Amino acid sequence: MSGLFQIKDSLANKISYYHLMLLMASLPFDRFYSHLILISFSLHTLIHLNKNTIKPVFKLRTVVLQSVFFITLLSTIYSIETPEAFNEWGKQITIFLIPLLFCLNPLDIKKYRPQLLMAFALICTATIVYLYFDAFVTIRHYKLPFKTLFSGSFTNHNFSEPIDMHATFFSMQVMLSLAYMLSVLIKKISFYYKLFYFTCSVILTAGLIQLGSKSIFIVLIIIINIALPWFLLQGSKRWKFMLISAFFSALLVTGILSSGNLKERYITELNQDLSKQSAGETTDSRLARWTVVIELIGKSPVIGYGAGSEIGLLQENFFNKKLYNSYLNRLNSHSQYLSILLKSGIIGLVIYLVTLAFGFSISFRKRDLLFFTFMILIAVVSLSENLLDVDKGIFFYAFFFTFFIFSSEGQRRNLARSKKPEVISKTIKSDLKHPALDF
Repeated sequence: MSGLFQIKDSLANKISYYHLMLLMASLPFDRFYSHLILISFSLHTLIHLNKNTIKPVFKLRTVVLQSVFFITLLSTIYSIETPEAFNEWGKQITIFLIPLLFCLNPLDIKKYRPQLLMAFALICTATIVYLYFDAFVTIRHYKLPFKTLFSGSFTNHNFSEPIDMHATFFSMQVMLSLAYMLSVLIKKISFYYKLFYFTCSVILTAGLIQLGSKSIFIVLIIIINIALPWFLLQGSKRWKFMLISAFFSALLVTGILSSGNLKERYITELNQDLSKQSAGETTDSRLARWTVVIELIGKSPVIGYGAGSEIGLLQENFFNKKLYNSYLNRLNSHSQYLSILLKSGIIGLVIYLVTLAFGFSISFRKRDLLFFTFMILIAVVSLSENLLDVDKGIFFYAFFFTFFIFSSEGQRRNLARSKKPEVISKTIKSDLKHPALDF
């Protein structure tokens, strides 16, 4: 665990490492901190820029990582809402900037990936503990019964409200942290480490249930029952794990169905989201909004209406279709796929799908559970949320997509070849000190 804060590297690389750790630690909190740390990391990278350590910039991976920003850039040319298009530039600039910074900064991401992911997972665990503590304090202050914790007053957005985070976007971070904790837990480590990581996994799982994101719950079931045993286990161990995980998943689903409030959140609200609009309803289902979006897409399917056009177009059509709740709250499409179709047409959607396919292919080729978890989070959440229109969604996408792509490259091997044998030996010994952090 001490390897999280004490690394053997140059001073400049140590500072880069701590910048990345702080940047990851800031993700569950106000965007001010993430932006401030990113600016500091950018300045540090430029100050210590060394042309001999720059990674190739003009490569396919860089273009793919930045592709979403380029979609916005190109669709601004014909946008019907140019000022809003420029606002989207400002939001998505991190998608363009972060891959460049990783190219210019000499830090070996692959070497320090386990430590950085562990720090991120611990921060997310501590944040869940804080949210439960805040909920208990509130319940005690108002002298409410303990079962109120599982009511609508303390689930979903109400649970994440103390850190001012959208429940689904925070759930994405928690799910990625849980996948890492489980990947470490599966390894041969000491009993006390195993107990600690198991406790963290339980806390993170409880947090996911409390946050009540339906899309993330689907990802949770896929990762635990299919992806984790497939990527990390073999032979009889794989099938034993799948049987045990299926049993506990069934218990989890049974527990949710037996709880009135959780059942309403996961089952009843899902049915409402996928139902047609009925007269007299005060809320608008996602399906009703998607129907409006699809009608608009049908009028300009190839190139869409341009960046920044979504809200303006939907406002008029929501009003005409009597979706007054969506109109008053200026809601978006609530689907990244439909949003891209609306703004950039089929051309934009194809580019986005190719980008996702690129990430999935690398995660399968490298048998990288964490990268696969990230990709399936993006793919599934894109069905129900405008992930790339919100700062926290953009930051999560831009940072971790770049992080996993760069940590999958063989930089460490190339650097090792240039070292003297005794230096290589010391590096290997240093890595073996903290097997729980390796991945």
